[in-house]
Amino acid sequence: MTQASGGNTESTVQYERDGRLARITLNRPAALNAIDETLLPQLAAAVAEANADDAVHVIVLSGAGPAFCAGYDLKVWAERPRPIPGSQDMPWDPTIDYALMGRNTELIMSLWRGLKPVLCKVQGYAVAGGSDIALSCDIVVMAEDARIGYPPTRVWGCPQTGWWVYRLGAERAKRLLLTGDLISGRQAADWGLVSEAVPAEQLDEAVESLAARMASVPKNQLILQKLMVNQALENMGLGTTQLIATVFDGITRHTPEGVGFKARVEDVGFKQAVAERDSGEPIG
Repeated sequence: MTQASGGNTESTVQYERDGRLARITLNRPAALNAIDETLLPQLAAAVAEANADDAVHVIVLSGAGPAFCAGYDLKVWAERPRPIPGSQDMPWDPTIDYALMGRNTELIMSLWRGLKPVLCKVQGYAVAGGSDIALSCDIVVMAEDARIGYPPTRVWGCPQTGWWVYRLGAERAKRLLLTGDLISGRQAADWGLVSEAVPAEQLDEAVESLAARMASVPKNQLILQKLMVNQALENMGLGTTQLIATVFDGITRHTPEGVGFKARVEDVGFKQAVAERDSGEPIG
């Protein structure tokens, strides 16, 4: 087994080649695989390693432990007084925020832009930035009881990858982004957000079966089909949507309500502030 960080056994991303499969695992299970400063660069490095390996046909992306990915690990950052990454002193410079989050978007999009198809397995949660990672994969299989969504659209966030409208259409994308609600894997499959949902106890078997089926196809065929489908979405303006969404993400953290949420986090802690954000009570 090789590590994406060059042999560090405490890498936040694990990489292993298994025959025609490359297995990439988000590896911060105690933190529900929340995104820290090392996870996205190591993820992109693992994807690059898989794409450079001539033996690999398909990448399988998963998360260790009870959840796929709970989003950005904001507790430490958000509870610290400003300025912090993503929350500047006012007046703020949007280009500084765009440089930070634009880089993160590009690292996540290595899953989409790499030549090899990526099959994503989701258990537990794929929320906020975790949903960006999952939805940037080519095919997503979820446990029926897993949950996916983008709660920071209530305050302090906008999904930079912009996948919701491309996968769901305008109205259902608005239904989720205007509420910040989570939906189950079952509903996500019914709506077409993900490929399929299966009972949690069948998730491993379903992913392995699909991965083996895909990996039986010649590598060049897989690459050409992925490029063809991806190009259609690129021509629909995916890159422009992501640029706008990444800029808007920075704006949401520097509006009066965004600054107020940050102050509330400092006062009562991130967990309590998020519970208040998601309660349905008026914000701001």
